[in-house]
Amino acid sequence: MTEQELMKLSPGELTDLGICPTCFNRQHNGALYGDNSDKMLYEDEDIECFFVGNPRSDGHMAISTMQHYHDMSEAPDYINEKIIRFAKRFMNILREVYGCERVYMCTMCDGPNNHYHIQLIPRYSDEKRGSGNFVKPRKAYVHDAEKFERVKKMILAEVEAIR
Repeated sequence: MTEQELMKLSPGELTDLGICPTCFNRQHNGALYGDNSDKMLYEDEDIECFFVGNPRSDGHMAISTMQHYHDMSEAPDYINEKIIRFAKRFMNILREVYGCERVYMCTMCDGPNNHYHIQLIPRYSDEKRGSGNFVKPRKAYVHDAEKFERVKKMILAEVEAIR
């Protein structure tokens, strides 16, 4: 299949062909998912952190590896340790900025060639507790410039504190 033909496929179709859609998107300058600069909160040589484009909740965030790993079991320990350390700090930031009651962390890298990432999904006080929050209906991302800038500033301060 040619590059042009591949660019017409959905993420699921690429995954079924053994192509990681996240890596494909990076290699093709956002051709698959579009420009996500309005959602990008942090990136370095190992990870990127961004608001999810089709969130399950306001403040739904993902931390993804820059290099391709299928899941946590394949990633080097230092990457997993970094992701967990960052996730803990980012969960506190989300609770402060969004006023949510809890932030759930999950990873579900499923499929023949998925890309390792974790998701931080806020749960608000008016929502039921439990695993149903992992499968809440997705909705359109709504950019809140004030909250975005506040979260980004706090994340950068935390990153500096970690280093």
